[in-house]
Amino acid sequence: MINMMKFFLIPVVLCMAITTSFAQFKGGEASYSDLNDSETVASFKKHVSYLASASMEGRAAGSEGEKAAADYLYEVMKSYGIDMLSNVDGDLFGIKKDNGDTLTSRNVVGFIGGYDKQLKNSYIVIGARMDNLGVGSITVDGEQQRRTYYGANGNASGMAMLMELSRMLSTNSLMLRRSVLLVGFGASDSLCAGAWYFLNRSFPDVANIDAMINLDMLGTGDSGFYAYTSSNADMNDIATAIGQSLQPIMPQVTSQEPYSSDHRAFYDKQIPSVFFTSGKYPEHNTEKDTPSILNYEYMEKELEYIYSYAMALINGSKPIFNPSEPVRTKTRSKGDVYSYYDCDQKPAFLGSTDPATFLEKWVYHYLKYPNEAVKKGIQGRVLVDFIIDESGAVTEAKILRSVDPLLDDEALRIVNASPKWRAGRVRGQKVKTQMTITVEFKLTKKGSFGIKK
Repeated sequence: MINMMKFFLIPVVLCMAITTSFAQFKGGEASYSDLNDSETVASFKKHVSYLASASMEGRAAGSEGEKAAADYLYEVMKSYGIDMLSNVDGDLFGIKKDNGDTLTSRNVVGFIGGYDKQLKNSYIVIGARMDNLGVGSITVDGEQQRRTYYGANGNASGMAMLMELSRMLSTNSLMLRRSVLLVGFGASDSLCAGAWYFLNRSFPDVANIDAMINLDMLGTGDSGFYAYTSSNADMNDIATAIGQSLQPIMPQVTSQEPYSSDHRAFYDKQIPSVFFTSGKYPEHNTEKDTPSILNYEYMEKELEYIYSYAMALINGSKPIFNPSEPVRTKTRSKGDVYSYYDCDQKPAFLGSTDPATFLEKWVYHYLKYPNEAVKKGIQGRVLVDFIIDESGAVTEAKILRSVDPLLDDEALRIVNASPKWRAGRVRGQKVKTQMTITVEFKLTKKGSFGIKK
């Protein structure tokens, strides 16, 4: 059994006001129509009704409500036959607030072991954030009124999905080649602190995490169901393959991040990740985010698809971290070089700030697969780092991850030959911007070559 660390202090500032009085939640009662619910829908309603109830007080990070939600998640997953790596109190960590106090939060971590001798020590992480905004106060006509942010969709829906997915995986555990980690992340809504703690202090075998699935805000799928993969080719290929089988629903694979969530922490560790969500909704971060707004029947369809995707990850080839958007890296010098993500206005190629446009309209359009590489059967993904200077010119291109000198040289050639971009800006001023892209060389079965587009 993997040992999890007990407590660690995370030196970050919590930007959240917490008050102590709570409104009453009046939704979530059973009705006659519930008699027709499937077992899964009934479970969804039970989970969400409890997690988004008034007794949870909005599940603010470090609150008794968040702890109660963690206790509930622990007990449900344990009842579903999941081995729990964290103890009954969760995997504790601390967050130092700006007033000097320490906020204590926790992760809940479950485990299903894989059967394959070669793959059982590799992991797929499936996670959902546990916390929401808690309570706050607003001024109406000069009077202070307290509000409870129940968070039924954000993110009791994702936690409910995590629990029912854990049940399905536990039932079919003999079919799992890789091992699975099922994680409820604490202090996630404004900080992603639980995910950071899990990856940097708690879980001892991060290098063997092959991929991550993030579940956040999945209750309004009838208005949209999305899969965000950071344009990772391998993760997109799984979605394409699943689409060829009979599914009750298919997500829209999007290159635009619907919402910043825990997948970001894994992405920054260069772990391929997919974020399943129904996206933002009118009641987001308001007191109207109650169980009544969720479409539970649609959630059941989402669950079937996400289960299929999870099984493909658990039993398939290891996905390679190969985003078409730039890797979020630190500034590589103490000078005026900014990362792509630090720019107020990101660099643009042919009017588009989406790096996929650069790949499609320039790189893959003019790239020439070296004949010698074709003869030798050399293929793979080359990671190229470069800077766009204040004039928009591409400079200082270099290889971060090599495949072969033949492919490396061609990738550098095409990047260096790039037309000018529109420079990135910070506080209105043009700046040098660091970017990283993946250039993929792929041979066809017939021995010719194809360049990914």
